[in-house]
Amino acid sequence: MSEVKLTVNGREVSREVEDRTLLVTFLREHLGLTGTHVGCDTSQCGACTVHVDGHAVKSCTVLAAQVSGASVTTIEGLAEGGTLHPMQEAFRTHHGLQCGFCTPGMIMMAVDIVERHGALDEETIRKELEGNICRCTGYHNIVKAIKAASDEMSAPAMAAE
Repeated sequence: MSEVKLTVNGREVSREVEDRTLLVTFLREHLGLTGTHVGCDTSQCGACTVHVDGHAVKSCTVLAAQVSGASVTTIEGLAEGGTLHPMQEAFRTHHGLQCGFCTPGMIMMAVDIVERHGALDEETIRKELEGNICRCTGYHNIVKAIKAASDEMSAPAMAAE
């Protein structure tokens, strides 16, 4: 057993878990944060994507004990109060979802992509999303949503230059 101490969505948490507990299991079963989904159990689909210390990570590939001491952000922690994050709002506005199962992972990956690249073009978006699978859509509206959000999220940075 290991004691795992994390800051999750800005809140410090501590739990004793089996050493083999995956981060996705820790989030879902120990903290009740079920927005992070388990899709494939093989790191292929990206439904479990969260941010660990500001970087997108597939939480089904990491043991909770490995990230003890880190800061984790899940889809539940992306919005501020009642205001959706610009990426969440863009997915809503541009209907970047169908069944919604992949959506949390797509959004978390998309935020990471924008934070690494700034304003995005369609080619970059499609290349960067290769590790996230949507089985329902043709990705068109997902790409449109990410492009719109990247333009909005990069606007203040571009205006400052």
